[in-house]
Amino acid sequence: MLGRLPRVTNENVLVGFDTADDAGVYKLTPECALVQTVDFFTPIVDDPYTFGAIAAANSLSDVYAMGGRPISALSIVAYPVNGDLDTLEEILRGGAEKIREAGCVILGGHSINDDEIKFGYAVTGLVHPDRILTNAGARAGDALVFTKRIGTGVISTALKRGIASEEDVRASTESMLELNRSACEAMLSVDAHGCTDITGFGLVGHALEMARASKVKVEIDAAAVRFLPGALEYARRGAIPGGLKNNREFAGCNTEIREGMPEEIVNLLYDPQTSGGLLIALNEADAPRLIEGLPGAYRLGRVLPPALKSVVVV
Repeated sequence: MLGRLPRVTNENVLVGFDTADDAGVYKLTPECALVQTVDFFTPIVDDPYTFGAIAAANSLSDVYAMGGRPISALSIVAYPVNGDLDTLEEILRGGAEKIREAGCVILGGHSINDDEIKFGYAVTGLVHPDRILTNAGARAGDALVFTKRIGTGVISTALKRGIASEEDVRASTESMLELNRSACEAMLSVDAHGCTDITGFGLVGHALEMARASKVKVEIDAAAVRFLPGALEYARRGAIPGGLKNNREFAGCNTEIREGMPEEIVNLLYDPQTSGGLLIALNEADAPRLIEGLPGAYRLGRVLPPALKSVVVV
Protein backbone atom coordinates (compact mmCIF):
# COMPACT_ATOMS: atom_id res chain seq x y z
CA MET A 1 0.00 0.00 0.00
CA LEU A 2 2.80 2.43 0.86
CA GLY A 3 4.27 1.89 -2.58
CA ARG A 4 1.17 3.46 -4.09
CA LEU A 5 1.47 6.68 -2.12
CA PRO A 6 3.01 9.75 -3.75
CA ARG A 7 6.60 10.46 -2.73
CA VAL A 8 7.32 13.84 -1.18
CA THR A 9 10.92 14.92 -1.69
CA ASN A 10 12.55 16.63 1.29
CA GLU A 11 16.30 16.83 1.77
CA ASN A 12 15.90 16.68 5.55
CA VAL A 13 14.18 13.27 5.47
CA LEU A 14 17.09 10.92 6.11
CA VAL A 15 14.98 7.78 6.61
CA GLY A 16 11.40 7.48 5.34
CA PHE A 17 9.07 4.54 4.72
CA ASP A 18 10.72 3.37 1.48
CA THR A 19 12.73 0.56 3.14
CA ALA A 20 10.18 -0.42 5.82
CA ASP A 21 12.62 0.71 8.50
CA ASP A 22 11.90 0.80 12.22
CA ALA A 23 11.46 4.56 12.48
CA GLY A 24 11.64 7.74 10.43
CA VAL A 25 14.52 10.20 10.77
CA TYR A 26 14.33 13.94 10.06
CA LYS A 27 17.43 16.14 10.12
CA LEU A 28 17.20 19.33 12.18
CA THR A 29 20.84 20.46 11.99
CA PRO A 30 24.09 18.95 10.70
CA GLU A 31 24.61 17.50 14.20
CA CYS A 32 21.05 16.54 15.23
CA ALA A 33 18.15 14.60 13.77
CA LEU A 34 14.76 13.48 15.12
CA VAL A 35 13.85 9.80 15.26
CA GLN A 36 10.08 9.26 15.23
CA THR A 37 8.04 6.08 15.65
CA VAL A 38 4.63 4.88 16.86
CA ASP A 39 3.41 1.50 18.07
CA PHE A 40 0.42 0.14 20.00
CA PHE A 41 -1.35 -3.19 20.41
CA THR A 42 -3.88 -5.23 22.39
CA PRO A 43 -3.01 -6.87 25.76
CA ILE A 44 -0.66 -9.86 25.57
CA VAL A 45 -0.39 -10.54 29.33
CA ASP A 46 -3.02 -10.63 32.05
CA ASP A 47 -1.55 -8.04 34.41
CA PRO A 48 -2.45 -4.46 33.32
CA TYR A 49 0.65 -2.83 34.82
CA THR A 50 2.91 -5.30 33.02
CA PHE A 51 1.00 -4.82 29.78
CA GLY A 52 1.56 -1.06 29.97
CA ALA A 53 5.26 -1.50 30.64
CA ILE A 54 5.70 -3.97 27.76
CA ALA A 55 3.87 -1.61 25.40
CA ALA A 56 6.27 1.15 26.39
CA ALA A 57 9.38 -1.01 25.95
CA ASN A 58 8.12 -2.12 22.55
CA SER A 59 7.50 1.47 21.41
CA LEU A 60 10.91 2.66 22.62
CA SER A 61 12.65 -0.18 20.81
CA ASP A 62 12.34 1.35 17.34
CA VAL A 63 14.34 4.40 18.44
CA TYR A 64 17.09 2.20 19.86
CA ALA A 65 17.16 0.17 16.63
CA MET A 66 18.08 3.33 14.73
CA GLY A 67 20.91 4.11 17.15
CA GLY A 68 18.89 6.89 18.76
CA ARG A 69 18.12 8.12 22.28
CA PRO A 70 14.41 8.49 23.16
CA ILE A 71 13.50 11.85 24.70
CA SER A 72 9.69 12.18 24.67
CA ALA A 73 6.53 10.14 24.19
CA LEU A 74 2.81 10.59 23.58
CA SER A 75 0.46 7.88 24.81
CA ILE A 76 -2.17 6.23 22.60
CA VAL A 77 -5.10 4.69 24.47
CA ALA A 78 -8.19 2.82 23.26
CA TYR A 79 -10.39 1.79 26.20
CA PRO A 80 -14.06 0.95 26.83
CA VAL A 81 -15.98 3.95 28.16
CA ASN A 82 -17.51 1.73 30.87
CA GLY A 83 -14.29 -0.14 31.60
CA ASP A 84 -12.65 -0.43 35.00
CA LEU A 85 -10.70 2.80 35.55
CA ASP A 86 -8.41 1.14 38.09
CA THR A 87 -7.25 -1.22 35.33
CA LEU A 88 -6.65 1.69 32.98
CA GLU A 89 -4.67 3.49 35.68
CA GLU A 90 -2.42 0.45 36.09
CA ILE A 91 -1.81 0.26 32.33
CA LEU A 92 -0.83 3.92 32.25
CA ARG A 93 1.32 3.60 35.37
CA GLY A 94 3.21 0.61 33.99
CA GLY A 95 3.89 2.46 30.77
CA ALA A 96 4.90 5.66 32.53
CA GLU A 97 7.43 3.93 34.78
CA LYS A 98 9.03 2.11 31.84
CA ILE A 99 9.22 5.36 29.86
CA ARG A 100 10.90 6.98 32.88
CA GLU A 101 13.36 4.08 33.12
CA ALA A 102 14.44 4.96 29.57
CA GLY A 103 15.15 8.57 30.57
CA CYS A 104 12.23 9.67 28.42
CA VAL A 105 9.27 11.95 29.34
CA ILE A 106 5.57 11.67 28.53
CA LEU A 107 4.23 14.93 27.15
CA GLY A 108 0.57 13.89 26.81
CA GLY A 109 -1.44 11.65 24.54
CA HIS A 110 -4.85 10.80 23.11
CA SER A 111 -7.59 8.36 24.11
CA ILE A 112 -10.72 7.03 22.41
CA ASN A 113 -13.63 4.82 23.40
CA ASP A 114 -13.13 1.30 22.06
CA ASP A 115 -14.50 -2.05 23.16
CA GLU A 116 -11.06 -3.61 22.60
CA ILE A 117 -8.20 -2.31 24.76
CA LYS A 118 -5.18 -0.98 22.87
CA PHE A 119 -2.19 0.88 24.23
CA GLY A 120 1.16 2.22 23.11
CA TYR A 121 3.20 5.33 22.41
CA ALA A 122 4.46 7.65 19.73
CA VAL A 123 8.11 8.17 20.66
CA THR A 124 10.56 10.85 19.56
CA GLY A 125 14.31 10.44 19.89
CA LEU A 126 17.55 12.12 18.89
CA VAL A 127 20.42 10.79 16.78
CA HIS A 128 23.44 12.28 15.06
CA PRO A 129 22.81 12.25 11.30
CA ASP A 130 26.14 10.48 10.74
CA ARG A 131 25.42 7.73 13.30
CA ILE A 132 22.04 6.47 12.10
CA LEU A 133 21.72 2.68 11.81
CA THR A 134 19.09 1.39 9.39
CA ASN A 135 17.99 -1.94 8.01
CA ALA A 136 19.62 -0.91 4.70
CA GLY A 137 23.18 -0.90 6.07
CA ALA A 138 24.06 -4.60 6.10
CA ARG A 139 27.06 -5.54 3.95
CA ALA A 140 28.15 -8.85 2.45
CA GLY A 141 30.70 -10.34 4.83
CA ASP A 142 29.03 -8.97 7.96
CA ALA A 143 28.26 -11.12 10.97
CA LEU A 144 24.70 -11.12 12.34
CA VAL A 145 24.27 -10.82 16.10
CA PHE A 146 20.94 -11.00 17.93
CA THR A 147 20.28 -9.79 21.47
CA LYS A 148 17.23 -11.71 22.75
CA ARG A 149 15.57 -15.10 22.56
CA ILE A 150 12.60 -15.91 20.32
CA GLY A 151 9.10 -17.12 21.17
CA THR A 152 6.98 -14.38 22.77
CA GLY A 153 4.13 -14.77 20.27
CA VAL A 154 3.79 -18.53 20.74
CA ILE A 155 4.01 -18.20 24.53
CA SER A 156 1.36 -15.44 24.59
CA THR A 157 -0.92 -17.71 22.54
CA ALA A 158 -0.22 -20.60 24.91
CA LEU A 159 -1.15 -18.32 27.82
CA LYS A 160 -4.49 -17.47 26.19
CA ARG A 161 -5.16 -21.20 25.71
CA GLY A 162 -4.32 -21.95 29.34
CA ILE A 163 -1.41 -24.30 28.57
CA ALA A 164 1.55 -22.06 29.47
CA SER A 165 3.36 -22.59 32.76
CA GLU A 166 3.93 -19.66 35.13
CA GLU A 167 7.69 -20.06 34.79
CA ASP A 168 7.62 -19.86 31.00
CA VAL A 169 5.29 -16.85 31.01
CA ARG A 170 7.56 -15.15 33.54
CA ALA A 171 10.65 -15.67 31.37
CA SER A 172 8.84 -14.34 28.30
CA THR A 173 7.55 -11.34 30.24
CA GLU A 174 11.01 -10.50 31.56
CA SER A 175 12.35 -10.55 28.02
CA MET A 176 9.61 -8.23 26.76
CA LEU A 177 10.16 -5.82 29.66
CA GLU A 178 13.89 -5.50 28.95
CA LEU A 179 14.75 -2.24 27.20
CA ASN A 180 17.01 -2.39 24.15
CA ARG A 181 18.99 0.57 25.55
CA SER A 182 22.04 -1.48 26.56
CA ALA A 183 22.00 -3.29 23.22
CA CYS A 184 21.91 0.06 21.41
CA GLU A 185 24.80 1.43 23.46
CA ALA A 186 26.87 -1.69 22.84
CA MET A 187 26.07 -1.60 19.12
CA LEU A 188 27.27 2.00 18.86
CA SER A 189 30.58 1.07 20.47
CA VAL A 190 31.56 -1.26 17.59
CA ASP A 191 31.63 -1.11 13.79
CA ALA A 192 27.93 -1.84 13.27
CA HIS A 193 26.60 -1.31 9.75
CA GLY A 194 22.88 -2.03 10.02
CA CYS A 195 20.19 -2.91 12.54
CA THR A 196 16.53 -3.74 12.93
CA ASP A 197 14.50 -4.81 15.94
CA ILE A 198 12.64 -8.11 15.66
CA THR A 199 8.97 -7.50 16.33
CA GLY A 200 5.70 -8.27 14.55
CA PHE A 201 7.09 -9.74 11.33
CA GLY A 202 9.20 -12.27 13.23
CA LEU A 203 12.89 -13.09 12.79
CA VAL A 204 12.61 -14.19 9.16
CA GLY A 205 10.26 -11.33 8.20
CA HIS A 206 12.51 -8.61 9.56
CA ALA A 207 15.62 -10.35 8.20
CA LEU A 208 13.93 -10.30 4.80
CA GLU A 209 13.30 -6.56 5.09
CA MET A 210 16.98 -6.06 5.98
CA ALA A 211 18.08 -8.19 3.03
CA ARG A 212 15.85 -6.31 0.59
CA ALA A 213 16.79 -2.86 1.87
CA SER A 214 20.51 -3.69 1.92
CA LYS A 215 20.43 -5.63 -1.39
CA VAL A 216 22.09 -8.66 0.20
CA LYS A 217 21.26 -12.22 1.25
CA VAL A 218 20.81 -13.03 4.93
CA GLU A 219 21.77 -16.49 6.18
CA ILE A 220 20.34 -17.66 9.52
CA ASP A 221 21.78 -20.66 11.35
CA ALA A 222 18.70 -22.30 12.88
CA ALA A 223 20.84 -24.26 15.35
CA ALA A 224 22.20 -20.98 16.75
CA VAL A 225 18.80 -19.36 17.37
CA ARG A 226 17.91 -19.32 21.07
CA PHE A 227 14.30 -19.85 22.09
CA LEU A 228 12.49 -18.80 25.24
CA PRO A 229 11.73 -21.59 27.74
CA GLY A 230 8.65 -23.54 26.63
CA ALA A 231 8.44 -21.98 23.18
CA LEU A 232 9.36 -25.15 21.27
CA GLU A 233 6.93 -27.27 23.29
CA TYR A 234 4.01 -24.86 22.82
CA ALA A 235 4.75 -24.62 19.10
CA ARG A 236 4.62 -28.43 18.91
CA ARG A 237 1.25 -28.32 20.70
CA GLY A 238 -0.19 -25.94 18.14
CA ALA A 239 -0.09 -22.59 20.01
CA ILE A 240 0.30 -20.71 16.75
CA PRO A 241 -0.69 -17.00 16.69
CA GLY A 242 -2.54 -15.66 13.67
CA GLY A 243 0.30 -13.25 12.97
CA LEU A 244 2.71 -16.17 12.56
CA LYS A 245 0.63 -17.57 9.70
CA ASN A 246 0.54 -14.13 8.07
CA ASN A 247 4.31 -13.86 8.41
CA ARG A 248 4.82 -17.20 6.64
CA GLU A 249 2.64 -16.02 3.77
CA PHE A 250 4.50 -12.70 3.58
CA ALA A 251 8.08 -13.95 3.77
CA GLY A 252 7.88 -17.60 2.75
CA CYS A 253 8.21 -17.07 -1.00
CA ASN A 254 11.52 -15.25 -0.54
CA THR A 255 12.94 -17.62 2.07
CA GLU A 256 14.77 -20.91 1.56
CA ILE A 257 14.61 -23.25 4.56
CA ARG A 258 16.76 -26.34 4.87
CA GLU A 259 14.84 -29.48 4.02
CA GLY A 260 13.84 -31.57 7.01
CA MET A 261 13.85 -28.76 9.55
CA PRO A 262 11.31 -29.50 12.33
CA GLU A 263 8.04 -27.64 11.84
CA GLU A 264 8.07 -26.16 15.35
CA ILE A 265 11.43 -24.49 14.63
CA VAL A 266 10.21 -23.18 11.28
CA ASN A 267 7.12 -21.71 12.96
CA LEU A 268 9.18 -20.00 15.65
CA LEU A 269 11.38 -18.37 13.03
CA TYR A 270 8.22 -16.64 11.78
CA ASP A 271 6.78 -16.04 15.27
CA PRO A 272 5.69 -12.39 15.78
CA GLN A 273 7.70 -10.92 18.63
CA THR A 274 6.75 -8.17 21.06
CA SER A 275 9.59 -5.98 22.33
CA GLY A 276 12.06 -8.33 20.66
CA GLY A 277 15.81 -7.95 20.42
CA LEU A 278 18.05 -6.11 17.98
CA LEU A 279 19.38 -7.90 14.90
CA ILE A 280 22.74 -6.25 14.21
CA ALA A 281 24.88 -6.54 11.08
CA LEU A 282 28.45 -5.66 11.94
CA ASN A 283 32.06 -6.08 10.98
CA GLU A 284 33.09 -9.72 11.42
CA ALA A 285 36.02 -8.80 13.62
CA ASP A 286 33.80 -6.84 16.03
CA ALA A 287 31.22 -9.59 16.60
CA PRO A 288 33.09 -11.34 19.46
CA ARG A 289 33.58 -8.03 21.29
CA LEU A 290 29.91 -7.14 21.01
CA ILE A 291 28.83 -10.56 22.26
CA GLU A 292 31.32 -10.49 25.13
CA GLY A 293 30.15 -7.07 26.29
CA LEU A 294 26.41 -7.66 25.98
CA PRO A 295 24.89 -10.44 28.12
CA GLY A 296 22.38 -12.50 26.16
CA ALA A 297 23.72 -11.53 22.74
CA TYR A 298 24.76 -14.28 20.33
CA ARG A 299 25.70 -14.81 16.72
CA LEU A 300 22.97 -16.35 14.57
CA GLY A 301 24.10 -15.87 10.98
CA ARG A 302 25.93 -13.89 8.36
CA VAL A 303 25.36 -11.55 5.43
CA LEU A 304 26.09 -12.81 1.91
CA PRO A 305 26.03 -11.30 -1.59
CA PRO A 306 22.54 -11.03 -3.12
CA ALA A 307 20.89 -14.17 -4.49
CA LEU A 308 17.54 -15.38 -5.81
CA LYS A 309 16.24 -16.02 -2.28
CA SER A 310 16.83 -13.10 0.08
CA VAL A 311 16.84 -15.22 3.27
CA VAL A 312 18.21 -18.73 3.72
CA VAL A 313 17.87 -20.78 6.92
CA VAL A 314 20.45 -23.53 7.26
